[in-house]
Amino acid sequence: MTPGHVPTETISWLHRTTLDDIPVEVIEFAKRCLLDLIGVAAAGRTTELSRIIHDHAADHFGAGTRAARMLFDGRSVSPAGAALAGGMTIDSIDAHDGNKFTKGHTGCHQLPALLAFSDALGRTSSADFLANLVVGYEIATRAGIALHETAPDYHTSGAWGAVGVAALGARMMHLDEQTTFEAMGIAEYHGPRSQMMRVIDHPTMLKDGSGWGAMAGVSAAYLASDGFTGAPAITVNDPAIASIWADLDERWIIREQYFKPYPVCRWAQPAVEAALTLRSQHDLEVSRIDTITIATFHEAARLATATPSTTEHAQYSLPFPVAAALVRGQLGATEVTATALADPAILELAQRVVIVEDDAHNDAFPGNRFARAVITMDDGRELRSDDHEPRGDPEAHLSDDEIRAKFHRFAGPVVGAERSAEIELAVDSLLDDGVIDRLTALLYDGSLSEAGTGTRTS
Repeated sequence: MTPGHVPTETISWLHRTTLDDIPVEVIEFAKRCLLDLIGVAAAGRTTELSRIIHDHAADHFGAGTRAARMLFDGRSVSPAGAALAGGMTIDSIDAHDGNKFTKGHTGCHQLPALLAFSDALGRTSSADFLANLVVGYEIATRAGIALHETAPDYHTSGAWGAVGVAALGARMMHLDEQTTFEAMGIAEYHGPRSQMMRVIDHPTMLKDGSGWGAMAGVSAAYLASDGFTGAPAITVNDPAIASIWADLDERWIIREQYFKPYPVCRWAQPAVEAALTLRSQHDLEVSRIDTITIATFHEAARLATATPSTTEHAQYSLPFPVAAALVRGQLGATEVTATALADPAILELAQRVVIVEDDAHNDAFPGNRFARAVITMDDGRELRSDDHEPRGDPEAHLSDDEIRAKFHRFAGPVVGAERSAEIELAVDSLLDDGVIDRLTALLYDGSLSEAGTGTRTS
């Protein structure tokens, strides 16, 4: 393949695929992703990160000839600004879906970009909306897998998410093959190739780069449509990764997403599962715990913050969510935000968590992410768990009931029980006439409870 060659089959698939080409079970799975992302976005509006980025978009990404409303806000900004705010809001609560082999997240940039393009272009049907969501997942996830196979260091999700967003924009704007090629190349070049482990070691509002990737991808699509050119996207064009793109229409990679039951880094979740299992099995008196030893893989061991001062620290921690889950018997959004960060019982127990690396766990990563827990009580008893993996992996997805319950836990306190129920019904019946307009009206409505106005966590 020559450097400037357009990957015709991939781009042809991108543009020609309709809802009729997508299996029913894939469409239903996309609805699960959609509902889950909306719930996480609603919870994200409680964060200071979301407040800052929404106000930033309103101040610095003003609507010009094209405008899009911001998710759970309603103010009109540029499409790039709306995608930026939405992507960072979903990313602000680390509970959104992901893929093992991208070591990152897809929906958090695809959904905000899809909404931004739809609003700005003013042409959306339910069938197109769902088909666009599926196609966006397919392109972005493959680009992420390709990046990990062609680049030596570990980049945030925005790096490859930008390529998927640009492809989505090219599809929705009906750009020709050459212009689509340019859009994907622009997006890959300008996507945020930021180093993920820097944020693991130093958690801040930077998170996983998803909002920046969404913004870069939207901008790339519009730039290409105006004639701007880009270098070939290696994640799509490199002959070495051709096999990743060879099974479009055969392997629906969206179904290989995992769902997260807890709003913390996926790498910490096996340890949380192990701790909660011991709590349940032994009816633990948490006040009598002496130490908690977690054996896990290297990347998870880097999640070492025991005394978080912000929700970002709490979400990229292993000791804190383990302690919070043991103290409260659950791990939801309230366990990684303001009140929990000041809970003396959680903070004291987090100091008792010791993390050790396990060679077998290291060898299994990233295909498997293991942890086990040993809880030593004050009388010397040792309670040992088996190796645990995070719940919700593609081999054992969360059930529909679990996804729905999670949605209401996350969205209900922010938008209210009635509006949450309306959103759930709209997602379920999305292919019915007129429902897409009802859903988007619910999503753009900026009326939130007091909990959803953005609260400081430091």
